[in-house]
Amino acid sequence: MANEQIRLGFIGFGNMAQAIARGLVGAGALSGERITACAAHFDKLQRTAKEIGVNAVETAAEVVEASDFIVIAVKPYLVEHVIEPVREALAGKVVVSVAFGCYFDFFERILDPSTHHISTIPNTPIAVGAGVVSCEQRHSLTEEEFAAFSDLFGQIALIESMDTKLLSVASDVAGCGPAFTALYVEALADAAVKHGMQRPTAYRLASQMIVGTGKLQLATGKHPGELKDAVCSPGGTTIKGVTQLEKSGFRGAVIDAIDAIENA
Repeated sequence: MANEQIRLGFIGFGNMAQAIARGLVGAGALSGERITACAAHFDKLQRTAKEIGVNAVETAAEVVEASDFIVIAVKPYLVEHVIEPVREALAGKVVVSVAFGCYFDFFERILDPSTHHISTIPNTPIAVGAGVVSCEQRHSLTEEEFAAFSDLFGQIALIESMDTKLLSVASDVAGCGPAFTALYVEALADAAVKHGMQRPTAYRLASQMIVGTGKLQLATGKHPGELKDAVCSPGGTTIKGVTQLEKSGFRGAVIDAIDAIENA
């Protein structure tokens, strides 16, 4: 199935669903006319849908009827509740879940056997075509369906398939990571402002530096330590800053943050 032929639906249109829709429409990966969404508050949905350029409908049944791929984007505890009324209508469709903790065995139990499904964890940078979509390796999509899914979402995100047990850590790194990175951007900007730079300039420099560093690592495949070493001249300014970060427990603090999430 070619990307331009896919009809995509969202059951639930909160922040993550909107991020996906914005990313697809913004990248030209899918026309807004081919995207349909429903949500609990129809008035709010209409305003958001109009802003993005997608279709707003009142019921999940309308979304399923209008779509080939249906994204389940409600809170995990609501998934079974929203699927039950449209279970028969979903037969023969592809379900893409973005509900954390709702994985293969769960959907095997609540969906019709003819409904193919895959569980994913996207992150918010997908809104600007620079996201990550962590996928459960166990899924029931055909090769053609998985190729269509990957071709579509691959235009706005890095697609990584992994064992179910690793999805939680993937969410910690790619899903929670933007919050940690935003703190880092803010800290770098605060330091720059302290030394006389205008804050908007500092934010632009810090954010673009992070974008560029990420792209460089992905493009070269180099170990992050190599990228660090390439900037650290003997006796230079960068190694002095790195040394101070090490003394302050920078790496340990990041690891502790992931541990805190996993142990919550």
